[in-house]
Amino acid sequence: MTKASPTLCALASVLYLAMFSGGCAFDIVSVKQRPTAFSQMGEPGPLMVLQYEATVGIGTGFTTTLKRGTTWRIVGRIPAGDVYETRDQVVTVEASNIHEARPVINNGAVVGFYLPVERTFVRASEAVPVTFQISH
Repeated sequence: MTKASPTLCALASVLYLAMFSGGCAFDIVSVKQRPTAFSQMGEPGPLMVLQYEATVGIGTGFTTTLKRGTTWRIVGRIPAGDVYETRDQVVTVEASNIHEARPVINNGAVVGFYLPVERTFVRASEAVPVTFQISH
């Protein structure tokens, strides 16, 4: 039986590590979350229809689009603004993970998202104006 030289074994080990460790590597991008206090409204606000599509970024390279024509209502408040909810679309924020989200609106603009599972707030990269019309 022939023994492999120590140099050959070292070279094989380096090649093995290079092939298999680099293939699994990926960048982890996290959503910058701040714990926040959520106050639920006793009665949800009136139904409102979003008049224009709004695309909001949170600095992760992914955006969240709120679709034109979807129906929303205020369901609560956090210090950053009013928390809105819809049944017309699934709203998420994304990085290396995907989080259920509800838009937070202050002074007519989406300023971020409330993450109900985590009970945190994620600030938008920039405030995005939105226009609603009360549904009849």
